[in-house]
Amino acid sequence: MSKKVYYYSVKLQLRSGRRISFKMISKEAVIINELGLHARSAAQIAKLAARARHGVWLVKGGERAAASSIIDLIALECPRGTKIAVIIDNPSDRDVLDAISELIENGFGE
Repeated sequence: MSKKVYYYSVKLQLRSGRRISFKMISKEAVIINELGLHARSAAQIAKLAARARHGVWLVKGGERAAASSIIDLIALECPRGTKIAVIIDNPSDRDVLDAISELIENGFGE
């Protein structure tokens, strides 16, 4: 099942006058396993997110959680059927984005 992938380009000017820019990528996913996003599945996501050189996030509605934090992921409260977005702060971590998305799409192997 193909999920939508979104690309964002963000440009900011800091108070110091320095300008920075970065590109983010997000991919939609749906929690399909019976138990939803629980401690074991959160640990699997966090392990994959730890490979990233930049930030990796899961977003549900207006809530954002660091994908490397098991506690943050559990706090999102994602039962079966929850739509989420997996976001990476830098395109160099695309392999991590794809791995986490695949893990979710496969129901965490449960």
